[in-house]
Amino acid sequence: MHDEFLCHVTAYGTCGGRRIGVPLGTYRAPTLALALWWLRDRANWIAERLDPQPGDAPYPPNALIPVGSGTADVPSVLRAWCADAGQQELIADQLAAGRLVRIATCDDTTEYELLAESVDALRMQRTIPALVVPVA
Repeated sequence: MHDEFLCHVTAYGTCGGRRIGVPLGTYRAPTLALALWWLRDRANWIAERLDPQPGDAPYPPNALIPVGSGTADVPSVLRAWCADAGQQELIADQLAAGRLVRIATCDDTTEYELLAESVDALRMQRTIPALVVPVA
């Protein structure tokens, strides 16, 4: 069992013809349960900022408008992922096995990525090449 997990949230977009990543948060989770909680919390945080409820804050008139039918609904995808117990269990199993987990969704302009991986697995990956390097 892996005991500690490194979690990241990043938004990617294009600026000047180049793909740019903007870090939205990092968390070193001391347990699997906290890693999963943090990923869900950040997914909900993104969803709420992309799709706030009109009564939640003082928005100027006409500030909130529906997106076109051809635009991907990132907030709905993130909220559905958070509510899907099967997906949560699958991700927990993958993390517990030491695998990198990536949840990503995008709209017309931005890709949102949530990553989590075991700190132990990262340490093992760094040491393995050193074990197979010829001495001379």
